[in-house]
Amino acid sequence: MIHLLNLLAAIALLVWGTSIVRTGVIQIFGANLRGVLARNLKNRFLAMLAGMTVTGVVQSSTATAVLISSFVGNGLVGLPTGLAVMLGAEVGTSLMAVVFSFDLSWLSPMLVLVGVVLVTGAGKRPSGRVGHVLIGFGLITLGLQLIVTATQPLLGSSTFRSLVLVLPDDVMLEIIVGALLTMATYSSLAFVLLSATLSASGVLPMQMALGLVLGANLGSGILAMLTSSGPRAVRLRLPLGSLLFKLLGCAVAVPMLPQIELLLQQNIASAHAQVIAFHLGFNVVRALFLIGLTGPMAKVVEILLPTPSLPVGEIRPRHLDPGALATPSLAISCAAREALHQADVVEAMLAGILPVLRNADLTLAEQLRKMDDTVDELYSAIKFYLTQISQDALSEQEGRRWSNIVSFTIHMEQVGDVIEHVVQDIEDKQIRKSNRFSDAGMAEIVDLHTRLIANLRLAMSVFLDGQVRDAKKLLEEKARFRDLEHAYAVNHLARLQTQTTQSIETSSLHLDLISDLKRINSHICSIAYPILEAAGALTKTRIRHSHVGLAATSNEPVA
Repeated sequence: MIHLLNLLAAIALLVWGTSIVRTGVIQIFGANLRGVLARNLKNRFLAMLAGMTVTGVVQSSTATAVLISSFVGNGLVGLPTGLAVMLGAEVGTSLMAVVFSFDLSWLSPMLVLVGVVLVTGAGKRPSGRVGHVLIGFGLITLGLQLIVTATQPLLGSSTFRSLVLVLPDDVMLEIIVGALLTMATYSSLAFVLLSATLSASGVLPMQMALGLVLGANLGSGILAMLTSSGPRAVRLRLPLGSLLFKLLGCAVAVPMLPQIELLLQQNIASAHAQVIAFHLGFNVVRALFLIGLTGPMAKVVEILLPTPSLPVGEIRPRHLDPGALATPSLAISCAAREALHQADVVEAMLAGILPVLRNADLTLAEQLRKMDDTVDELYSAIKFYLTQISQDALSEQEGRRWSNIVSFTIHMEQVGDVIEHVVQDIEDKQIRKSNRFSDAGMAEIVDLHTRLIANLRLAMSVFLDGQVRDAKKLLEEKARFRDLEHAYAVNHLARLQTQTTQSIETSSLHLDLISDLKRINSHICSIAYPILEAAGALTKTRIRHSHVGLAATSNEPVA
């Protein structure tokens, strides 16, 4: 019993080490990993190379599937290209199995020692995260050594040998067992290395080990399906296509297993190396033969998973991918895209104010009030999504971006509330009383409204790009809008003195309306403050006019 417990503990150490490496690398290079994918998705072969590279770094094809599934789900990457990335991802994890198949026992204590020193001395700084990655690599190599040690007593156990021998010689059962165990360990890399070690120790017959390796590939595909699942069926297209490719590869490989086993034994002496070579060869050959079929497979998957149509007028979160939460930098990007979606709804509400005012359109007014409910729902969804992102996993820059997203969505939610109040005022004070604005009064409202639309679009650009120049321009627009609001209020009072009938009838609404528009503009322009503060372009009371640093000259984005 103690020997079995030692084996299970060694497997757990191997899986934990793989998880530490994956998490650490994503924390350090998260945004850059997305950049590697983005720069290399011009054609299928470059996409396959990008998938191979990223997976080799993060130690997990499942993690790569999460990244690229989000891109495909949000329409940033075509499905055929995404399938090419996944073919390369499987080759990448196979190459890492080759690396860890070498004797790295001398490396483990050194990596753990250096990693602990870096973590202790640097904490959450970049060097501390590098230390976590080194500890993870050290634990992987240590886990492999312990697996070899723990299996030695099992070899002398007649009970264990009898259990293995009585298992039915059924390759399909072996594939199923391999898939289930891979899902249980959450790592095809760890399970393939375990299978190779057990085969080298004589515990597993070679044919059984090869079947388990095929199952490990299917298990990683099923994991990607489970991890990438979301509210929209389109998010499942990439992992489903990748899984179908794996099933196709297994269907071709299973009848050839006896010949493959003989070929491996003739050319490779070590049983451990035979299993690793089969894993690598299976994925390399599969990638080369199927790279030309990514287009047809994409069409098949789109037929199996058609895009669901929402009820007319219904708006839901589009970009909050639950699977991306395992990759904080990607989750931040998803939240930012959803915040812009919320701003688009607010812009539609803002644009609807003038038609309601000019045409006394009660139907449109009701629609605008319902849209405020949508803005509130999107705000709640984004806020809840952001709370699920681990703060410890965020870099300083990503932490600022997290705060900026929260601030942006709060302001958009408040703008929606003010617009709802404005629409209700128009109904109560103008439409139901059949009052009309004077031509001069309407021209002033139209001018303020036009400026509001322009400022909202500028604020969305500032939020997206973080340009200091645009942020400063937004605050300048805030001051200009305040002056116009004051001037138009004075003009309205002058019209009252001349006894203009329309101005008298709409006086209360007119003054309230320009005041509310000013409040909306204040919320919109407040989006500039975090950008300018991060750039050091603010004093406590005003924009700094000094020509020092970023305040006067920088046009670089600030996250």
